[in-house]
Amino acid sequence: MSLPAVLRARPAWSSLRVLRVEALSGLVVALALIPEAVSFSIIAGVDPRVGLFASFTMAVTIALTGGRPAMISAATGAIALVVAPLAREHGLGYLLAAVVLGGVIQVLLALAGVARLMRFLPRSVMVGFVNALAVLIFLAQLPYLVGVPWTVYALLAAGLAIMVGLPRLTRAVPAPLVAIVALTAVTVAAGIAVPTVGDQGELPNSLPVLGIPAVPLTWQTLTVIAPFSLAIALVGLMESLMTAKLVDDLTDTHSDKTRESWGQGVANIVTGFFGGMGGCAMIGQTMINVRSGARTRASTFLAGVFLLVLVVALGQVVARIPMAALVGVMIMVAVATFDWHSVRPRTLRRMPRSETTVMITTVAVTVATHNLAIGVVVGVLVATVAFARRVAHLVSVDSVLDPDGSTKIYRVTGQLFFASSNDLVFQFDYPNDPPNIVVDLTDAHIWDASTVAALDAVTTKYAARGGTVTITGMNADTERRHSTLAGSFAGSH
Repeated sequence: MSLPAVLRARPAWSSLRVLRVEALSGLVVALALIPEAVSFSIIAGVDPRVGLFASFTMAVTIALTGGRPAMISAATGAIALVVAPLAREHGLGYLLAAVVLGGVIQVLLALAGVARLMRFLPRSVMVGFVNALAVLIFLAQLPYLVGVPWTVYALLAAGLAIMVGLPRLTRAVPAPLVAIVALTAVTVAAGIAVPTVGDQGELPNSLPVLGIPAVPLTWQTLTVIAPFSLAIALVGLMESLMTAKLVDDLTDTHSDKTRESWGQGVANIVTGFFGGMGGCAMIGQTMINVRSGARTRASTFLAGVFLLVLVVALGQVVARIPMAALVGVMIMVAVATFDWHSVRPRTLRRMPRSETTVMITTVAVTVATHNLAIGVVVGVLVATVAFARRVAHLVSVDSVLDPDGSTKIYRVTGQLFFASSNDLVFQFDYPNDPPNIVVDLTDAHIWDASTVAALDAVTTKYAARGGTVTITGMNADTERRHSTLAGSFAGSH
């Protein structure tokens, strides 16, 4: 390879200008990750070190194996909720084993092509996912604003002012980083007593160590951890792939969803062996990273590295960061994440009612359960039912009688499947029709066995009256499906 070709092959982050943006973005993300990881550790019922180590190993590993550059993976609340019962009932060893097995399942699902299912995700569900996430991010900050000194609100207001006003003056340095540094300096210099990061839990003072989960290698162990591992794999993949899709839209770039799927699995396997609680993509921190200008894997890698350096080498300094500063950062993330266009009166008036229903359902279920996976699944189900009902109403049946009165032609128009073909059998005038019936499917398409069963029922009803039915106009796919299944359902109606 010639020297110019080698230079062209250099990664984007090799530029000093790009690397500066990536490093500063990674630093802001690392600062925001610390209290989140500690909080998720508490939710999971484990030592804060377990969440912090998970955030480090997930970020560093996914930076190398993931398919979506600039996306942040770390310990998350969704995974914490999944593993909490296991940690409470069986201990840390079983939790770590479940994380490793969950990673293996994610790799297998990736090889099976699970990432391709993302194309079946309706836009209304995606909008609901984003809006619900913004609401959850905001609600997660409220406990830090209840029962606190008035100075917390003053610091929060100052931090929000910095993050809103600074970008209008300069974007050389991320506004969230300036807010965190400024508010920390003020509280330390003035001796203001407010809740700090150190109040959330003890920070680690050593590096994570590679080890095998301390569980017996028996069938009983597998039966205990398998349900939790499956939940870790499914919830983690769903949140990660949806976050990757969101970043694709924000950055106008395409990511490798299959690589992201098995990359998440590898990251969880590594995390489990290094004593972490597992995790997946974090949309809040990812939004901080992307909106700070990061676009490459360097920011993800550096976020993990900075996190470990901050909590191990500079733990005493990090512990003094006021929570008000980080709460302000996350509130700004929530505001920026929410799709305000989707709730404007003009948009709601123009949007089909079914689309709005799907979006609202996704938000409501997600906020009620505090589980993005459940909200998305319910949203997809509602969208599927709404789509089926809408398409079912587009099927029509028209009839024409031949001049000699011996043949009647029924022309069927539309997409025929279980929802639209159930009433097909009732569209024919069996008692009064002539002996020869032609069903013209030139403008129709058969999609499933339910439609073939309906046509069999029509044929059977006419045969019982001495009539014959001829089906014409079938396209290649319809004819293949009909010829394969026809006659299998006679007498079923």
